[in-house]
Amino acid sequence: MSTTTSQQAGPGTAVVSVRDLTVVYETEQPVTAVKGATLDLHRGEILGLAGESGCGKTTLAYAVNRLHQPPARIASGSVTFHDRDGGDVDVLALADEELRRFRWAKLSMVFQGAMNALNPVRTIGAQLDDTLRAHDSSPGRRARRERCADVLTRVGVDPGRLRSYPHELSGGMRQRVMIAMAMLLEPQVMIMDEPTTALDVVVQRDILREIVRLRDELGFAVVFITHDLPLLLEISDRIAVMLRGEVVELDTAQNLYRNANHPYTRKLLGSFPSLHGERGGFVRTGPTEESEGLR
Repeated sequence: MSTTTSQQAGPGTAVVSVRDLTVVYETEQPVTAVKGATLDLHRGEILGLAGESGCGKTTLAYAVNRLHQPPARIASGSVTFHDRDGGDVDVLALADEELRRFRWAKLSMVFQGAMNALNPVRTIGAQLDDTLRAHDSSPGRRARRERCADVLTRVGVDPGRLRSYPHELSGGMRQRVMIAMAMLLEPQVMIMDEPTTALDVVVQRDILREIVRLRDELGFAVVFITHDLPLLLEISDRIAVMLRGEVVELDTAQNLYRNANHPYTRKLLGSFPSLHGERGGFVRTGPTEESEGLR
């Protein structure tokens, strides 16, 4: 299957380069979940990763972060992280201890269903503190607490919530806590796997505004994974569309909306329900003035 790729650069130089990445699930009948994926994540951009359930979006994200577990196996390809200091890191070649130090410090992830991943019997502060101590043992207890309070404030949560348990927080607040946890060590890349799927539309929009604001403020790059293409058209700089394990189209959000090249992308765009006119039809819609404000 051919891949349509725009040559237009994103807002900065590449921070992650994925080349010909193939991931296979070694089951009784091996399944190739990701087939020769090639893309760059540019520094400071929001790259949307779209496609139907089961198309390989999460598998690709896990492979980039070396989080895949057997029977998943990276069969071929490379993942290179381009550090701010000018050095390149071959992510697939990192030893266990090197990989532990790399994760969260350079590249972090907000997992699908993450707002339900908090430990119900430990306070928010204790769980954030655990993350800090696991990756950086040098700060004292007071410095760690100040850092935890700071990241909660950045995501719009009262730092007094450090003493709260997860069940005392709303779904939107728990999701903000998970984003704060991913930000603790100031990574250069954050991968977000459907971080707003379980939230109502009002809270979802608030979370999206926070993500865009934090990106603008702190300068990290975001890979935002979802099956919701209209959402990605609102917030993304570029969008990669996946189909049956392949990246079939990669372009800026505006170009993808106005002139999609791959038939699957065009079908996705044509499936948006119309909010105006007669019932029963589906029409193609695009970014609105309000959505432009998100970006």
